Amino acid sequence: MKKALMIMLVILISVAFVTTVFAQDKPAPAPEKKAAAPEKPAKAEKPAKAKAVKAKAFKGEFVSMDAAAKTIVVKGDKADMTFDVSGVKKMAEFKAGDKVKVTYMEKDGKMMASAVAGKKAPAKKAPKAEKKEAKPAAPAPAK
Repeated sequence: MKKALMIMLVILISVAFVTTVFAQDKPAPAPEKKAAAPEKPAKAEKPAKAKAVKAKAFKGEFVSMDAAAKTIVVKGDKADMTFDVSGVKKMAEFKAGDKVKVTYMEKDGKMMASAVAGKKAPAKKAPKAEKKEAKPAAPAPAK
């Protein structure tokens, strides 16, 4: 009999503690204050500034494009640079030797291009073959 009473007491105490835990889920709403003067809107806090990334430009000659990796190589005055063009929406078709200007930002050690603009290299003209005009045959002298 003592065991039965002890088990009933343990169950009653555990139910009492569990119900108080569930009752504390939602905090009571704070009472609203009526202000005589209109409140000023709170200034939004600015998020912590990440390292400011400025767009840079690189001019040079288009060398090649790897369509699978979405990268291009541009030869500048001092060095060649490789750019990731996966973020460029409209990529024009360029040939080796075309002058291009790449607008890019450096992210995680990669040069991420945001725009690629350029002028096509003038087409090389094949040397013209001299055209020999056929002279009309002179009329044969009459006999």
